[in-house]
Amino acid sequence: MIKKIISGGQTGADIAGVDAAIESNISYGGWLPKGRKAENGIVPEKYSAFQVMTRGGYPMRTEQNVKDSDGTVIFTFGKLSGGSSLTKKYAVKNKKPWVHIDLTAKTNPTEKLKNWVIDWDIQILNVAGKSTSKAPNIYGLVKSIIKDVLK
Repeated sequence: MIKKIISGGQTGADIAGVDAAIESNISYGGWLPKGRKAENGIVPEKYSAFQVMTRGGYPMRTEQNVKDSDGTVIFTFGKLSGGSSLTKKYAVKNKKPWVHIDLTAKTNPTEKLKNWVIDWDIQILNVAGKSTSKAPNIYGLVKSIIKDVLK
């Protein structure tokens, strides 16, 4: 089903999705803000499949990744807020499917995401969600979920 993972390259959920794709031999990409900015500095050059915006920051990058995908998954611990809420707003605005995976919920996140991917025939998945500074444990969980979905 999924042929490509895209993200905005931010620490946490974004880069976890990309690392899961790389380890699963799945294509990856997406847009980064001008200057390859991330909360921990710049997105390393080893992530060579990303494209860099010529202007604009995080919001412009976020909307472009929503547009370029078949659908967006947003990972959080709890309700949507901040950049995660903005991602949902852009998905709704651009009439793109989206799903929120609340990692504190009692549901199985892998099954929820698999079913959503099948229901919407998602081939290019945009992975978004909380950054490491807002959710220190999110990277490992998201990477594991995405790898399971890619199997």
